[in-house]
Amino acid sequence: MSTKPPSPSLTERRKAATQLDIARAAAELFTERGPDGTTAEDIAHRAGVALRTFYRYFRSKQDAVAPLLAGGADRWREQLAAAGPEPGTGLPRLLERSIAASLTPADEAGAEGLRWTRGLLRAAAEDPALRAVWYRVNQESEERLREVVAALAGPGADPLEVRLAAAAATDAIRIALESWAETETEAETETGATGPDAEGSPDAEGSPAALAVRCLRELTGGMRLFGPGVSE
Repeated sequence: MSTKPPSPSLTERRKAATQLDIARAAAELFTERGPDGTTAEDIAHRAGVALRTFYRYFRSKQDAVAPLLAGGADRWREQLAAAGPEPGTGLPRLLERSIAASLTPADEAGAEGLRWTRGLLRAAAEDPALRAVWYRVNQESEERLREVVAALAGPGADPLEVRLAAAAATDAIRIALESWAETETEAETETGATGPDAEGSPDAEGSPAALAVRCLRELTGGMRLFGPGVSE
C-alpha cells in the first residue's frame, strides 16, 4: 500500500519554483551559446535573480540544470509509487507501461521537457561537467527508485534483484534519452502510437518511449524477478 508524501510548504514551493526558473534559464543559454559561452552571471540575469541567489541554490553553472533533468524522473517515480501493485500484473509490465507513459508527452509542457532534455544532452556531449550532472541525477533517481520497486515486487523479493531492477529501469531511460537525443526523431504524444501496444510490443520505433521499453527488456532478460511468467 503506497503512502502519499507530505505536501511541500509554501517556502519549499517557492524555492523549487526559483530553482526551476534558474534551470530553464541555464538550459536556454546552454542551447543558445553552449556551456563554454555561458557564465553563472548570464544565467542569473536571464532568470531575473541576483548572483548570490544563484549560488545559494547551485554550486556551478552546470549544476543549475539538475532540476530540469531530474523533473521527469521525479514525476515518474511518484506516479509509479502512487499507482502501486496491480493484481495480475507483474513488475515487468508495470515498469514498461509506466516508463512508456512517462516518456509520452501528454501535453505541450511534457513535449517541451523532452526537448529541453535533448538540448542539454547534446550540449553535454562536449562538456564533461554537464555530463557529470546528468550521471549524478540518474544515480540519485536509481537510489530513490529502489524503495518503489521493492514495494511493487513484494516482501519476498530478493534485495539484489530489486536493486538490479531499479538500475535497469533507470539505465533504460537514460540510454533511451541519450540515443534519442542523437537523432531528429520527434517524441510521440498520447494521441500517437508509442510504447507497448496491447500485446506488449513497442511501436513508434525511435521514440523515447519505444527505445526505453526496448532497453528495459534487453537489460532485464536474465533477471529472475523478470523471469518467464512473471509479467503474465
